[in-house]
Amino acid sequence: MKNIAIIFSVLCIQLWSAQNVYLTKVEKTNDNTDKFLYKKEEATADAIYLGEVEVQGFSKDDALVFSLVYKKAKEIGANTFQLKPFENVDGTPQSFNPANYKIALYYTTKEKLAPKHGEMYIFASSEKDQKISINRKDYTISPRSFVKLKVIPGEVYTISTRKLLGSTVKIQPKANDDNVYFQISSLKVKPDNSGVGGLNLKSGDIIGLEKSYAEFLSAIYTESKL
Repeated sequence: MKNIAIIFSVLCIQLWSAQNVYLTKVEKTNDNTDKFLYKKEEATADAIYLGEVEVQGFSKDDALVFSLVYKKAKEIGANTFQLKPFENVDGTPQSFNPANYKIALYYTTKEKLAPKHGEMYIFASSEKDQKISINRKDYTISPRSFVKLKVIPGEVYTISTRKLLGSTVKIQPKANDDNVYFQISSLKVKPDNSGVGGLNLKSGDIIGLEKSYAEFLSAIYTESKL
């Protein structure tokens, strides 16, 4: 009986944390071979609306959630996305709920995708506060949040986790370099060999993120002002 109770408890935990991603609306499809899935900017014109996915259930594994969203998006040929808030009875948008949200999917021609450069994003993990140092200035980033910094071409930026055996990464961006994205995590992260949402760089617990996955995190995490 004791073993049955333990198994039942484990199943309950798994069900409670189950993550489901549904393709809830398909307006049209687009035939393209784009591998990326970038965040659509509000001002982007001529983006073709394709449909929506809905995420139901909370998960700490954001890479898995992104992978599921990505697969649904590619089923209809989407290459850009935008959060679509649920609305209150009076029509005002509800606050973001990481356990249930909708994402609108679009196809945007590459010519309409504005280049993004001159910024560095640093994301915390989904579980606990992360202490970091950027050029000898200390910061604490709350779980499921990120900071964004303007970077100066040619200047060296040193990011450290401020631990005895922690990690340090140095970058020196050039003019017109793409934005760079890092995540600070004490967890052991395995590289994603699928080519989507993968990890391009790892130095201990400072991880370089692929742009599509990073822009997904920037949509579902909260920005903290430095």
